Amino acid sequence: MQTAEGEAHGRDRTAVMSMREVRYLGDPVLREICREVDAVDGEVRALVDDLLETMYAEDGIGLAAPQVGVPMRVFVYDVRDDEIEPGVLVNPRIVEATGQQKEVEGCLSIPGLDEVVERSGRVVVEGLGRDGEPVRIEAEGLLSRCLQHECDHLDGVLFIDRVSPLKRRMLLKKWSKMDESRR
Repeated sequence: MQTAEGEAHGRDRTAVMSMREVRYLGDPVLREICREVDAVDGEVRALVDDLLETMYAEDGIGLAAPQVGVPMRVFVYDVRDDEIEPGVLVNPRIVEATGQQKEVEGCLSIPGLDEVVERSGRVVVEGLGRDGEPVRIEAEGLLSRCLQHECDHLDGVLFIDRVSPLKRRMLLKKWSKMDESRR
């Protein structure tokens, strides 16, 4: 998920990490249903570190593994709120969703496009943390929206799939024109 803000807010990022290439709309990996992680090991932790590095470099507030070409059920997030710690979810599941909210969303995999998307106002998400520990997050507002957006990526769903067919056609037409100008 993308936001206009982009600094790391003084987070310790001294571990060895590397930027990964963000995949864009049209890349088949973005439409895959990602596989579960069997064990949170060094490879998964390295992926998490790379996801964080890439998310911060791209000024995002969330980034899922398929967005960097890895079809695994892993994502990171940082909604840039001093009261909400950045986080990692491995094998996340939305176990409760209530209410609704409508806000503008964008996506690092579809840069330059945004649209109002309706989502649940409050969610409870369970999964595993960076070291394989059980995690349960109760979220509202932007964090709720971010967690839902990133969970969607793990099922091959993009925010443009959550708008009306007319809006989706308009967004895809705009993307096509933007994509041509990048070539």
